[in-house]
Amino acid sequence: MAKIRLTRLFTFEMAHALQHYDGPCRNIHGHSYKLQVTIVGTPLADETDPKNGMVMDFGDLKKLVNKTIVDELDHALLLRKDSAPELVEMLRKLHHKLVLTAYQPTCENMLLDFKARLQQVMPANVALHSLKLWETQNSFAEWYASDEL
Repeated sequence: MAKIRLTRLFTFEMAHALQHYDGPCRNIHGHSYKLQVTIVGTPLADETDPKNGMVMDFGDLKKLVNKTIVDELDHALLLRKDSAPELVEMLRKLHHKLVLTAYQPTCENMLLDFKARLQQVMPANVALHSLKLWETQNSFAEWYASDEL
């Protein structure tokens, strides 16, 4: 049966800082991120199923990605776990939405994190095909499952 790719675009606002970076991105700054999620699968062929003819309901894909990634990161500040303890403590006291990571929060590393998260929650009948994360209107990182074969 034919394989079909479905793509959904997500947007969120997030700030980050690149610890020990030798340029201006070492400072806390924000971006309007765009995340493109593409899955691949075979359309359901069951006349008795309300999702007949679908690889996945776009609404279900939206809920899955929002729950797994967007809800946590939208309007958050992403920093490394080993950031200055005084900064982390102050931000927490002020009730800022802070997410600490084990990795340097570059566009590339965030994309690999998103890939790992999404692969864990994808329904069995679909596979994650590709991800594209825009940090700015002109700059993005991409991941393709086929590159890992």
